[in-house]
Amino acid sequence: MSGRRHLYLTGATALVLALTGGLTAPATAQAAAAQAAVAHAAVADPARATLGAGDGWGSAGTGTSGGAAAVASRVFTVTTWGEFRAALAAPGTEPRIVKVKGTLNATAAGCSAFEAPGYDFPRYLADYDPAVWGHDTVVSGPQEELRAASAQAQGRAIKAYIPANTTVVGIGRNAGIVGGSVQIQGVDNVVIRNLTVESPLDCFPQWDPTDGATGAWNSEYDSMVVYGSTHVWIDHNTFTDGAHPDSSLPRYYGEVYQQHDGELDVVRGADLVTASWNVFADHDKTLMIGNSDSAGATDRGRLRVTLHHNLFRNVIERAPRVRFGQVDAYNNHFVVPATYAYSLGIGQESQLVAEKNAFTVPAGVHVGTILKKWKDAPVTTVGNLVNGRPVDLLAVHNAEFPGEVLRDGAGWTPTLRARVDNPRAVPGLVGHRAGAGGLR
Repeated sequence: MSGRRHLYLTGATALVLALTGGLTAPATAQAAAAQAAVAHAAVADPARATLGAGDGWGSAGTGTSGGAAAVASRVFTVTTWGEFRAALAAPGTEPRIVKVKGTLNATAAGCSAFEAPGYDFPRYLADYDPAVWGHDTVVSGPQEELRAASAQAQGRAIKAYIPANTTVVGIGRNAGIVGGSVQIQGVDNVVIRNLTVESPLDCFPQWDPTDGATGAWNSEYDSMVVYGSTHVWIDHNTFTDGAHPDSSLPRYYGEVYQQHDGELDVVRGADLVTASWNVFADHDKTLMIGNSDSAGATDRGRLRVTLHHNLFRNVIERAPRVRFGQVDAYNNHFVVPATYAYSLGIGQESQLVAEKNAFTVPAGVHVGTILKKWKDAPVTTVGNLVNGRPVDLLAVHNAEFPGEVLRDGAGWTPTLRARVDNPRAVPGLVGHRAGAGGLR
């Protein structure tokens, strides 16, 4: 508890200074009492919390306060998806707070509400059946055009764009978003806290017969995207597939009709992000930092992200996959499923530091698969535990995969860490306190 109280008091102090014109020492006992009252209010209201000093990359430079200093007229409480988007669209860049009460459903009207006139899924399946279309060329023609138009309509309806200087916070233990895609795009200073975000279900996946040997269904819409934005704090949220896990999805042409994309992506020049005390659960391609090997022009020197005290439970891969960025992943708990690809993906020019994490790995899963080499890049792995025992993740990986040897030493040492716990304590701490409803 002491670490989180310190974090909140840091934010409270900033708010006090903002409201008192920078007063650092109260002149009277009355002034002291007034400052204490403001500090207490800031601690008690998660909407007014700011990211503490030294708490990951999001605290660098100007830090991340979101809408903590919002005046009363810039505080909105919303109960529907329409109200949520309207609150975000209110003009002005002054700090705002959007409080989410209950579950906001972005697709309450169902997939049929987005269908372009003439789109017919059985017709689509008949037209692009590999027995008819083959595997050599991408699909085209009227039904593909109507599918794309339907997908565009869904995208317009389910994306919510977060403005600069904004805090979005769930009220209570049952606040969340179903079917929506939260877009943090081209802005600075955003806080997202205490939401259960159920992965949006793509109503119109595209069939690509050229994807792999047998073709694949490809979907859109991440639960949350940080795109070209800076100073972002994502804290105490739960990301899940909810009522529609991959195991519930149908198969067409012998392939899973994949309707999910990622849970969280940090891409295209995004920078200075802290993701703390979140739960990422029951998902395949979960968290991607950098989405293209060819994006060096926007991503090189950016994509600096801290991941700490997060729970990755039954995540198959990308926890995270990294390109370009200096990523600090420490004090996270990875509960690995039996059907597992990898956790930490080492990609183009990445500089990942993975330190003092805990991994719970079932029998039959090779520890060497925790790391995955996508491209030659250095990585630091220090002080990690697997099933409660110290393991040199890099050495085990290199021994198990001699054809995919990874280099030791990410080339930098993280300094922005407000709280570092013994990895033996991490499963209990994270299991008890991470996720939506876990604010203390």
